[in-house]
Amino acid sequence: MDIWEKLYLKAREQYHPEDVSPFIYAHHVVCALEAENGEIFTGFCIEGCSGVIAMCAERVAALNMYVNSGQKVVKRMIAFRDKPPYGEGSGMPCGACREFFMQLALENKNMEIMTDYDKREIITLEKLIPQWWGNERYEQK
Repeated sequence: MDIWEKLYLKAREQYHPEDVSPFIYAHHVVCALEAENGEIFTGFCIEGCSGVIAMCAERVAALNMYVNSGQKVVKRMIAFRDKPPYGEGSGMPCGACREFFMQLALENKNMEIMTDYDKREIITLEKLIPQWWGNERYEQK
């Protein structure tokens, strides 16, 4: 079993779309990520009628990583709905998630994101967010 299958299976455990209340829907997008030290953390999407309540699965997984281990660097990530990423843009983190990972740690530009599970195709975050505006702030640190 390779790391991508491990990540897929851990994320799939979280997939069970449900109405949390008449206003909140959750577990319809799931994510698993491998932290720098090899630990795996998961997350699921949760959305409410008010946009400020929404949290993507990717950010929830990253927050679980940080809260539970203090880590900020992600090596690999997979996110999906009812089936693993199959190309055609499936499995791609949204702009807010891309930005969050870059702000969390500059090293996250190297994180591998699964784009096609069957073909084991990946892309790095840096390719999804080229010429990122915050590089200068990291350089000043």
